[in-house]
Amino acid sequence: MTGAQLAIADDGLPRCGWVGTDAEYRRYHDEEWGRPLRSDRLLFEKLCLEGFQAGLSWITILRRRPAFRAAFFDFDVDRVAAMGEEDVARLVTDASIIRHRGKIEATIGNARVTRDLGESLATLIWSFAPEPRAARLTGLGDIPAVTPESTALSRELRARGYRFVGPTTVYALMQSAGLVDDHVVGCHRAGAVAARSGSGSGYS
Repeated sequence: MTGAQLAIADDGLPRCGWVGTDAEYRRYHDEEWGRPLRSDRLLFEKLCLEGFQAGLSWITILRRRPAFRAAFFDFDVDRVAAMGEEDVARLVTDASIIRHRGKIEATIGNARVTRDLGESLATLIWSFAPEPRAARLTGLGDIPAVTPESTALSRELRARGYRFVGPTTVYALMQSAGLVDDHVVGCHRAGAVAARSGSGSGYS
């Protein structure tokens, strides 16, 4: 993430600089990013969307999220796991989502892995949550792209059969789902939600 350390919009609230002036980014930053997410379905959705984001901007995914939800049955694991080649062929022509065959096939494959996981996806993911930082990060340049925990979680997910779950993608998931709190000093959301507490769903 790049940009000024803080962004101040017309509402006067300071936010992490990556938000800029985009209204949807502002809503996402305020209502979702960094809030603890412990729902298996919602974590599966985030995992899939982070995979689709690879190589693209996150705002591209946010703006298409309603279409992704429609295409993948609101990320119901069993329904996505039941999708087949006809569904893949249909989705690679669907301009409302990201038409990347590998990522579409990975989403279906990841649903099958999740269905057969034998444990809660949330429990697995949260078992790699780091301890809270001793001090809040002061600037965007201090935010890591990869951490030992994201590398370890990536390795575990890949061992289970998940795809498009590299360490950078996984760290973005950890940020989004509240396993870490990377709101920088001065952001009005900094410290508003403890990364290791609560059971908030993050979004509906």
